Formats: sequence, structure tokens, C-alpha cells
Amino acid sequence: MNEEKFNGKAQLYKAYRPAYPDEMLDFLYGELGLSSDSAVADVGAGTGILTALLLSRGVRKMYAVEPNADMRQAMEAALAHDPRFSAVDASAENTGLPAGSVDFITAAQAFHWFDRARFQTECRRILKPGGKVIVLYNNRVESPIVSENAAINRTYCPDFKGFSGGQRQTPEAFSGFFKDGCVACKTFENPFFLDADGFVGRSLSSSYAPKAGDKAYAAYVASLHALFRKYAENGRVFMPYETHVYYGEV
Repeated sequence: MNEEKFNGKAQLYKAYRPAYPDEMLDFLYGELGLSSDSAVADVGAGTGILTALLLSRGVRKMYAVEPNADMRQAMEAALAHDPRFSAVDASAENTGLPAGSVDFITAAQAFHWFDRARFQTECRRILKPGGKVIVLYNNRVESPIVSENAAINRTYCPDFKGFSGGQRQTPEAFSGFFKDGCVACKTFENPFFLDADGFVGRSLSSSYAPKAGDKAYAAYVASLHALFRKYAENGRVFMPYETHVYYGEV
């Protein structure tokens, strides 16, 4: 089950996944209309990377929907003190939230795990009239280190289908989800620098990566360290990322 794929990965995910750039948040709160009056459902919230950023910028209510217990508990440990925050143990396709209860739905680095048709139905149910869905991805930009990282994953990770589940990241790939095929897209640079622990930890945080004790774990980690040494300068590597935002009504 998808809900179990990140079991035991929460601390790695929280520590080593990239956040989202300030320019993107400016866009959400400027052009798209998020505000301190907004009620938001962050679906597939994981450890709360985006959830925390939206809370810091201002929302009236934040529902963080996450079915994986490890991820949800890590998020609650960091954010439960905020009265605007509610963690919801539920799936994207059946959030359990009241009908017409949110102004925006966000899905950060999670959309490829959802049943698209059922999620679309659930979005229509819980959104207020005119509400929008915002799908976000931090995508690696093709480069030698990214290509070689993918090759290592193909060697040691049987479930690796490509980064972000191998899903194509183009507006056309999302058009069937958004209303009348109308999907807008905005791209932001999101440079990401990692030391050795961060580089290895980022890969180990992936759902497809072997866990400590698995047969391939030691060889996988050794290959990642070798790749880090190949490209490191002054003790860190540069991982080129872009944040892609797809948005519209559903």
C-alpha cells in the first residue's frame, strides 16, 4: 500500500528533503490569493515541509492530511503547538474533511501517489466554490550528477521508476485533472546544496531506497558516497532543482 512506503523514512525525509523558495511563497500569497484568512488542506503532507511554511506565512486553518503514521507523527511533533494546525489521518481520496470547508488544496511532492480521479472528486467535495488546487514539485534539473544518481537507483532499487515516480512534469500531464483542461504552471529556481550526509540522506529518504539491514543497503550507500566525492567541492555538492507549481480549479 502507498501509505506504508515511507515507513521508517520520516526522520530522513524531514532532515534532508528540500524546502520551497521564498519566491514561490510570494507567488502563492500574491498572485494566487492565499492569505491569513485561508483554510487550506495540505494533502499528502508528509513531515509537514510545506505545511510549516504556509503556517509561517499565515493561514486561518491548516488541515495536514497524511496517512503514514511515521510521517504524520514527525509533523505533529513539530507543529502540534499551533492552534491553527490539525493533523488528519486520512488518504487523499477520502480526507474526511467537511464538504466546502477549504479555500485551497495543496499537494506537495505527493500527487503521483494519488488515485487521480478519486482525488479530483474529493477536491471538488471539500473545496469552497472557486477554490483552487495547487500541485507542487521540487524537480531535479538534468545534469551529470542527477543522471548518475538515477543510474545508482536503477542498480540498487527495484522499485525505482524515475524521480517522482517517473511522472512527466508538464502542464499537459495534469490537464485531465484540472477543470476544462485549464492548468497554469509557474517555475522557480530552487538551488540545493548538500554535504555528504545530506546527499546520502536525501536518496535514502526516497520510498524506493533500501533500508538499513536490506541486502542492497551497504552497496547503495557506498555508491552514493563515491558519487558525492566525484562532484563535491568544499565539502558539498550542488543539486540543481526547480520548483514547479501547477494550479487551477478542478
